[in-house]
Amino acid sequence: MNGSPSYRRPWLSVLLLGLFTAAVVAVLSGLGIWQVERKAEKETLLAALDTKLSAPPIALPPREAWSRLDRAGNEFRSVTFPAEFLHDQEARVYGAASAYRPDVSGAGYWIFTPARLLGGSIVIVNRGFVPNGRDDPRTREQGQVKGVVEMTGALRWPEAHGEFVPKDEPEHNLWYTRDLESMAKAKGWSTVAPFYVELAAPTPPGGLPKPGVLKPTLPNNHLQYAITWFGLAAVFAIAFFFWAAGRLRRPRRQERREPEF
Repeated sequence: MNGSPSYRRPWLSVLLLGLFTAAVVAVLSGLGIWQVERKAEKETLLAALDTKLSAPPIALPPREAWSRLDRAGNEFRSVTFPAEFLHDQEARVYGAASAYRPDVSGAGYWIFTPARLLGGSIVIVNRGFVPNGRDDPRTREQGQVKGVVEMTGALRWPEAHGEFVPKDEPEHNLWYTRDLESMAKAKGWSTVAPFYVELAAPTPPGGLPKPGVLKPTLPNNHLQYAITWFGLAAVFAIAFFFWAAGRLRRPRRQERREPEF
């Protein structure tokens, strides 16, 4: 009697599982390669941010140049300019810890205030962070500096409203995204710059709102992720190799045990 077909023809099961394993290994390896590429992109981004943020501040571009400023080339560029805050028109943006402000923790508000330049144009300035309970200007009156102030900060661009972010509440002077258009419309501001300035200096009397120098702390864990994906690919490949080797040896062992008639 000959061995059963399942033992005489093991190649079909090996081939089918081999194709599946090859597909899984290809997908996992692709994810690993993607993480390596993301690691390089993140390192390039961090290097560019460090270069921009560490460069000496330049004069704020004039109003006629605002429409020509591109975000990729100008965001995070350090600028300096004289302006006067319009404190009675400040807007609150709810937030917490920031990837660019490691000195800030806990929940609170970012205070966005229009600043009138010497020529009359308006630039929105994120003056800094205030913790819960200090968002009312009356609790930090000494920080409402009057007159023209020489300011230094970094150019930033507005952010899009995320799908899972709460709806802004202009009627309560509360925003959940840094949406300059929405603020300008609710506050009746005249045409404002397409960017805003993250204030680095000066710090107001009393320390609030708390400005600060931006220091990117973006996580860069892509190497660990790449190792994980490549490791899983290797595990699948090795497991299949040992299974296939054992599967292909099994018919010969069975053949030696079963006498033929």
